[in-house]
Amino acid sequence: MVKIENHLGTIEVSREFFTSLVSATVSGCFGVAGMADPNPPKGLKRLITKPDDSRGVVIRVQGDNLVIDLHIEVTYGTNISAIVKSITHKVCYTVEDVTGIHVAAVNVYVDGLKNS
Repeated sequence: MVKIENHLGTIEVSREFFTSLVSATVSGCFGVAGMADPNPPKGLKRLITKPDDSRGVVIRVQGDNLVIDLHIEVTYGTNISAIVKSITHKVCYTVEDVTGIHVAAVNVYVDGLKNS
């Protein structure tokens, strides 16, 4: 649970809600081929586990702010700088608009390229 206290009381939002909100937002951005798992499973487990939509999203609370870490894969041939800038703005806006909780930082890590 992400717990934020303000002058009106306490706000509690589940991490699953944040990860699904952020994952859906990032998936809709141009040039994003998918989310990347920062700690991929090894060996046989890699073959039998099904991909999770929330993989690649890490939510942390620092004071009254959120810090969001994203691990993504981009489509080959797209401008990575433009994609990262777009994702940062879109995720910040969406999370703040839906929850009212300030996002201090969105860290985007490009972990791979995929052919379209």
